[in-house]
Amino acid sequence: MAGRRGTGSEGVRAPVSSGTAQLRPDRDRRRGWTLLLDGTPQSHVDLDDPAHLEFSYVRRLGHVADLAAPPRQPLRALHLGGGAFTLARYVAATRPRSSQQVVELDGPLVELVRQELPLDRSWRVRVRTGDARDVVGRLRPGTFDLVVLDVFAGARTPAHLASAEFLNAVAGVLAPTGTYTANLTDGGTLAFTRAQVATLQAVFPHSCLVAEPAVLRGRRFGNLMLVGGREPLPVAPLATRVAGDPASARLLHGAELARFRGDARPVPDAAATASPAPPDGTFEVV
Repeated sequence: MAGRRGTGSEGVRAPVSSGTAQLRPDRDRRRGWTLLLDGTPQSHVDLDDPAHLEFSYVRRLGHVADLAAPPRQPLRALHLGGGAFTLARYVAATRPRSSQQVVELDGPLVELVRQELPLDRSWRVRVRTGDARDVVGRLRPGTFDLVVLDVFAGARTPAHLASAEFLNAVAGVLAPTGTYTANLTDGGTLAFTRAQVATLQAVFPHSCLVAEPAVLRGRRFGNLMLVGGREPLPVAPLATRVAGDPASARLLHGAELARFRGDARPVPDAAATASPAPPDGTFEVV
């Protein structure tokens, strides 16, 4: 790729559409790599062990994928937001014969990841370059068992992916028993997340929220995971899994989630905003 520099222990740096990408080698894993964009960690991949999920928020998304169908059963999965394709690799490794699509807006980033961290050729993973909402609007109804939203622009979820109209489009491409999950970031009063809970509940009859206690209390800016579906969710096993993670998290649903939501209202396109910007240095590494 033009403009790429640095190999070996220095890793790889390259200009991409969203800034400067860096692939940094993991000192503890022989073929482990962290993808950073403008200094912010985006993905971690272990080419020797694609079932390894380094980041806590990705492990939570992995728990949702694990519980979306019986073990080893193939999934039809749609990943909105590519990064280094970490979760698609995980699903391919844990659920052979799964059929997956990854949508990533940044074409040069896709090229870099394909070249430096190639996907196993036996995996049924299609990578598409484009805007997540545009692609969702062109997909056939009822196509997917799992839809994962993990899209950030400048460390913020874009406004057009935070509305009821977008979620209705996502619901249209999900199978009747399908699961939707989203990774968000927020802090303080969590007003953005409360409104996203209201929006999720306007579209899906079943929902839950997962985050670390300090984030839920507004003491720290961090990741929160939403999960929704038309059918009852596996809240008990999911709660057990996230509580047992090294970075233990809580699951809210039912009355607890209603109290968390408060008087927040669903967000239409006309009122949608991007998620709040993280405080300086929140996700940066040195």
